[in-house]
Amino acid sequence: MPFHIVLLILFAALLHAGWNALLRGGADRLWTMTVMCVAVAIASATIALFLEPPAKASWMYAALSAGLHVGYNLFLVRSYQVGDLGQTYPISRGSSPILITIAASVCAGESVGMNALFGITLVSGGIISLAFKGRKLAVPSLPYALGTGCFIAAYSVTDGIGVRLSGAPMAYTAWMCALWGVLMPPVYIGLRGASSLLTIRPGFVTAFIGGLVSLLAYGIVIYAMSGAPMGAVSALRETSVLFAAVIGYFFLGEKLTIRKVLACAVIAIGTIIIG
Repeated sequence: MPFHIVLLILFAALLHAGWNALLRGGADRLWTMTVMCVAVAIASATIALFLEPPAKASWMYAALSAGLHVGYNLFLVRSYQVGDLGQTYPISRGSSPILITIAASVCAGESVGMNALFGITLVSGGIISLAFKGRKLAVPSLPYALGTGCFIAAYSVTDGIGVRLSGAPMAYTAWMCALWGVLMPPVYIGLRGASSLLTIRPGFVTAFIGGLVSLLAYGIVIYAMSGAPMGAVSALRETSVLFAAVIGYFFLGEKLTIRKVLACAVIAIGTIIIG
């Protein structure tokens, strides 16, 4: 994998950890997520106006990915309502690289070398180990965290195939994210009502900016998947747990234990092998 792609993905990982910490720290996470999606929709639609549409062969994948992203949003919000960032995030993010590698092999005929596969395994194992307390995987939000990981794998492989068919990674990202952003407010209104969404609350600007950050982070990932193995890209992106552990420690009052430090070292080794 080209070195500049590795650096881009690591930058996306930092951005991803930042907006997840923002979501986890919010008082009303469903509202925060929906405001973020509104920001994504506005920015993506604006960008799309200046780009040629992606190839028609990719439209079905863009629509499917948008729907999967909404499911991901709902599962992620629910997992953060009952679990902390330091446990929920590793489960959802750690399970996805292996799932993506398997799904990409089955659905896209993609294969990775033994070194990359070993690196992916190290990254996933190191990430998941962050969620353990002693010898137990005591995560109250485990079903939702695993469900989130499955959604991540599903939309990542969908986008990996779609962007390769699109002929235009930026246009594909813009149209898919615009549709994703548009779908989320009706879901919120169905659950909470329109008046709740339209009320400006403290944290609106922060959530809006968080949406723009999430758009940039995933746009980088889609660009990387247009020419690099999906599983390897996913594993590098999930190094965001390293940043999440630091953010959780300094800003959310979560503990940084010896186990976490060792797990982060394993993740770093896996990243080096992949890169």
